[in-house]
Parts: sequence; structure tokens; C-alpha cells
Amino acid sequence: MMAYLTGMKTKFLFFAIIIAVCICAWTAGPARAGELTVAAAADLTFAFKDAAAKFQQKTGNPVRVSYGSSGNFFSQIKNGAPYDIFFSADVDYPRKLEAAGLTEPGSIYEYAAGRIVIWVPSTSRLVIDRGLQVLLDPDIHKIAIANPQHAPYGRAAVAAMRHAGVYDQVKNKLVLGENISQTAQFVSSGNADVGIVALSLAVAPAMKAKGRYFEIPSGDYPPIIQAAVILKSAHNQDGARRFLNFLKDPSGVALMESYGFSLPKEVAGSGNPPN
Repeated sequence: MMAYLTGMKTKFLFFAIIIAVCICAWTAGPARAGELTVAAAADLTFAFKDAAAKFQQKTGNPVRVSYGSSGNFFSQIKNGAPYDIFFSADVDYPRKLEAAGLTEPGSIYEYAAGRIVIWVPSTSRLVIDRGLQVLLDPDIHKIAIANPQHAPYGRAAVAAMRHAGVYDQVKNKLVLGENISQTAQFVSSGNADVGIVALSLAVAPAMKAKGRYFEIPSGDYPPIIQAAVILKSAHNQDGARRFLNFLKDPSGVALMESYGFSLPKEVAGSGNPPN
């Protein structure tokens, strides 16, 4: 009798677990299905926290944003990473994905032009108004930039240093961040004396409270044209289109401009509005 009751309890527990799992799957499924998954370049860290919150408030569509280097996201997406939309800091990555047949045709949109700055903590005595010549200061032992192998802002930093004629003298002092956000962390944490970071990070309240910056003239490095693209494998293409349209609206453009971005200059055939 005891064995029979034990068997019944085991069966009851088994079916109870099955029912509970089914209920959880049924209730959680719609939320996951409606969630917009975004792969965003690290220079968008502060801007997109603001943008995603406002978009979700306006539409009710939850947004999950992952931040990192554009090159790493490019590799992940090629290997099947499950994102709906990719915001790259370099237009070339979306173009390569399009050429590989991994994007929705015609969905590439050049959403911003990025800029770089010299950034130091508030306690630094460096006179950054001298521009990149300040990097020759003997008190500087470590200079943080994003890894130029996969971060567009790192490539822009190297180009600007070469243009200023200081790269060869300081290249042994460079410390490379995995992305531009980590680069900024190196400087703000004291692990580097100075950094070349994205203006969009430098103007964010969290960074402004900790340091000061000097903008590097945009003519000293190739344009950082940033582009988004909707992925063919996207589970929420409608949400991706709505989010892209949200950023194209005047309010979205104004939000991006408040973080130091500008619209790219009109390129023939790009369909982007002029500055």
C-alpha cells in the first residue's frame, strides 16, 4: 500500500511540474516574443539607455540592448547571434552583412556621425587644450584607446595621432580597451593617464562629473559614419523598424544630438538627410 501511495505521489509531483512548466512557458512566451534585441556599439551606451527607455515608454515594446565593439558584434552575427537589429559604429560592418545576405534588403540606415575627444579625470594636471601634442607629456605613462582591430573609434584614434605626428612616439604607451566604453573606464578608474574616447561618452552626465575633455578636430581622422541594419534572422522585425523610425523622428535626432552625435552628411544614394 505504501509503495502504491509513494508511486501516486511521484506521478502527481511529475504532472505538477509539467503543468507548472507549461504555465511558465505560456505566461513568459509573449514577453520574450515581443522583446526587441539590439546589438549596439559601445559609444551608444548612455544614449541608448535613454533612447530605449523612451521608446519603451512610448510603444510598450520592451528593449534589451547589448553593448560591445562593432567588430565583435559583426563576427557574432555572422555566426548566428540572435539579434533583431545591429547599430554599428562603422557603416562597413552592416554593408558586409548585407553582402553576405544576412540583412533585410534596403534596411541600412546611417544614423550618426561619431566624434572623438581627449579625456582626462578632473584631478589631472594635463593641459588638454594643446590637443594631441599633450600625449608627448613625460608625465603620461599610459594612453587608453579602443582596440583598432575591431573598434572604429580605436582606428580613428590611431589616424588622429598619426595626423598629429605623435603616434610613433607614444605607441608603446597605448593600452587597448575591448571597446570604447572599456577604454573610458580605464581612464576614469586611474588605469590610464589619458584616453581618446567617443564624444558621446564624454558628454554623458556620469563622465562629465568625473573629468574634462577636448574635442579632436574632425578633419584629423576619417569620418566615423555609424549605421544600423535590420537582420534577416530577426524575430521582431516590426519592433526593429519602429525603433529605427523612432530614432529618425525629430525627437530621436534631438536625443542623439544631445549626446554629441550629428547626422552624417548626405551621401549620394544613401537616403540620409543632410546636416
